[in-house]
Amino acid sequence: MNILFDQDPLTLGSIFWDVYIALVYGILYLCFVAYPIVFSELRGWSPSMSGLAFCGIGVGSMIVIVSEPLIRKMINAHKPDPESETGDVPPEAMVSVVCIAAILLPVGEMWFAWTGTPNVHWIWPILAGVPFGMGNAGVFIYATNYLVYSYDVYAASALAGNAVLRSAMGATIPLAGTAMYSTLGAHWAGTLLALLEAICIPIPFIFYRYGRKIRLKSALIRSMREDKEKQNARRTRAEEKTKRRLEAEARTGAAMETGAAVDEGEKEYEKGGAVRETEE
Repeated sequence: MNILFDQDPLTLGSIFWDVYIALVYGILYLCFVAYPIVFSELRGWSPSMSGLAFCGIGVGSMIVIVSEPLIRKMINAHKPDPESETGDVPPEAMVSVVCIAAILLPVGEMWFAWTGTPNVHWIWPILAGVPFGMGNAGVFIYATNYLVYSYDVYAASALAGNAVLRSAMGATIPLAGTAMYSTLGAHWAGTLLALLEAICIPIPFIFYRYGRKIRLKSALIRSMREDKEKQNARRTRAEEKTKRRLEAEARTGAAMETGAAVDEGEKEYEKGGAVRETEE
């Protein structure tokens, strides 16, 4: 966990990345407070009916999951990473999806904020959950992928730090939900959340544009690359050693087979000579 608190550029950048993911996560959990207020208290729905209002978020999330093959094509359309030995796309390719998701989040939140009151048909706030769910799924899936691809062998530590901050925000932000909605009302409480998400839109775009430069300046990445080169060198030496041993064993086996064939021929020759002498 020490890598999460040093002065490495990549680590400092990941703090902003983690804060953004944590904020998105916290606002999603605040919806578990906001939806009952909007649908049960304002519209008079029963708890079971208000629970169905989350279908919009579920549908949005499923759209992202089902669209994974298309999203993967978009990711793989990026130029290969010059630092990659296998020609993979850079980790920032994952952020391209997060950039789109970051725009969908405030759109869905603002849509929900201004259609949640009883004077608007109930289908509209439910449909607002579709872009909101797509944005959340896009952020959580591909922002996590970015951390994994960036930190490589240190991904477990990066994900652990992200999980701690994300869980803390997910546990604390919803606590303010009831008071915020009762004070500001459904319109302005949702607008405030949408503005918070809109303010954070530049974060994934900055990482998409400058993420590679941040990684190249990172001592952690250089150390990780050196470790991988050493591992590859050891693996290559081990493979060459195994290959030489197999070739030596093959040559030894061939020589033994040749010697055995010569011995067998000599025995046959001697046996034939003995037979001829007996006949004479």
